Amino acid sequence: MQKTIFITGASSGLGKATAKLFQQAGWNVIATMRHPENETELTELENVTLLKLDVTDPPQIKETVEKAISLAKIDVVFNNAGYGLMGAFETLSDDRMLRQINTNLLGVLRVTQAFIPHFRAQQSGLFISTTSIGGFMGFPLHSMYHATKFALEGWSESMSFELKKFGIAIKTVAPGGIATDFVSRSLDMNRSSDYEDIENKLFEQMDIMMQSASTAEQIAQVVYEAATDNKDQIRYLAGEDANALYKRRLKIGKEAFRQEIAKQFEA
Repeated sequence: MQKTIFITGASSGLGKATAKLFQQAGWNVIATMRHPENETELTELENVTLLKLDVTDPPQIKETVEKAISLAKIDVVFNNAGYGLMGAFETLSDDRMLRQINTNLLGVLRVTQAFIPHFRAQQSGLFISTTSIGGFMGFPLHSMYHATKFALEGWSESMSFELKKFGIAIKTVAPGGIATDFVSRSLDMNRSSDYEDIENKLFEQMDIMMQSASTAEQIAQVVYEAATDNKDQIRYLAGEDANALYKRRLKIGKEAFRQEIAKQFEA
């Protein structure tokens, strides 16, 4: 029987690459995005349905989830929509902080909550959320982004206990750098002259990081693995850079690793 995946943030990058990969693997794909009317590539593929969804809009979440459930039995929900807010914490407006939390954290929680009754009724289902290596370790000027990604990691672990009795699983895919247009499309940078030195250092480090970044297609393969391996495993590090950073921190310890990062940024 053909399986179905529901994807948020499918208009570009990892979301779109995942939609293509699952479609090629014979899955039915429900790809959601804020502006499906602008999408041209996914509309050409068989077994791909586009639905409108802004994950910061609770009524629309409810409406879109109900529409998806009416179309097919959903097997996997891939919570992928998100963006990165950067900047010194003291300079961030309340609106910007709320937008980051609403998109990266509450969007995931609300979409998941909307699907749980459907999964409980069928006694099966899998939630996968895009987190980040930034859900395990912190870097300068990313405090709000880290707040959401660390939160998703802890929330997912807690949820794994709640959902297991109903035959429902929950997993996270944590990439490092992804060679997409994330920096231009999904990055919100708040500049401040008071922090200019560390900002400049950060952009230098980002340039270096992007040289070893994975492609969206490579990370999509990890999403597919998580969706199909039937393992009782929550976390999937994705990309050589993420794995290398994580192994380094395990090897030398959290505080020694933090000191290494501090030296790189002269912080």
